[in-house]
Amino acid sequence: MVQITEFRVVMPLSLEEYRVAQMYMVTKMQQDNTSGDEGVEVLENRPFEDEKLGKGQYTRKVYHLQSKIPSWLASFTPRGALLLEEEAWNDFPNCKAVLKCPYFPRFKLAVDTVHVADNGCSSNVHKLDASSLAIRKVEMVDIGSNATDYWSYMIGGPSVDLRTYISKKTRRGPLCAGWQDTCTPVMTAYKLVTVDAPYWGFGYQLEQAFLGAERAIFLESHKRCFAWIDEWSELSEEDVRQLELETDEKLKEAFREQAKIRG
Repeated sequence: MVQITEFRVVMPLSLEEYRVAQMYMVTKMQQDNTSGDEGVEVLENRPFEDEKLGKGQYTRKVYHLQSKIPSWLASFTPRGALLLEEEAWNDFPNCKAVLKCPYFPRFKLAVDTVHVADNGCSSNVHKLDASSLAIRKVEMVDIGSNATDYWSYMIGGPSVDLRTYISKKTRRGPLCAGWQDTCTPVMTAYKLVTVDAPYWGFGYQLEQAFLGAERAIFLESHKRCFAWIDEWSELSEEDVRQLELETDEKLKEAFREQAKIRG
């Protein structure tokens, strides 16, 4: 059965700031989480223009995530089963990403994101029809929270407590209880995750595992996004785009070296 969950991630940033912050965060996290034969392999990163999807940046990536596979899934799948292929179209403030897993060809996961200058109060930014709204779940993701679960442990990351953190350059923070209602500027990433794993016996469990992983990724990545504000606040979009391209080449070279070692 198709699962639809909308994760609402409120950020103490303007939309213009978030555009740069998001690019910086993705680039740095890809670099930090790639080592050996695991991590992110960037296959394409180029501008795109499409009548339906708009105009922006297209990326095609492969995620090698063997060490993060849950034990129950590892018990009946071979090594390398958790290899995800992602295509993404970033037409800010809209973004669409589609992930597939070659080992489970019927598995599909899509993340449709709309960025809005509000505090998470919009009811239907994705313009869902009545049938989709009936099964949609809504979860607020509080980057000020320090709650952890299996997926937050597997994703890992720097131990930063945003309830006490204050940016040296912008003086923003700390993010105490209720900060979403008093913060200026403020914006929300509305991330609509649609996942379908039509496999008898374990499909629902697989869907829930990926929803949990997406939730943890959204929380951890956006915590870092704000915690790194002093690193990216003075950068332009062009600065970060150049950093992104340089990092892509480093990641490609890292995987080429691993291929030589394995070969």
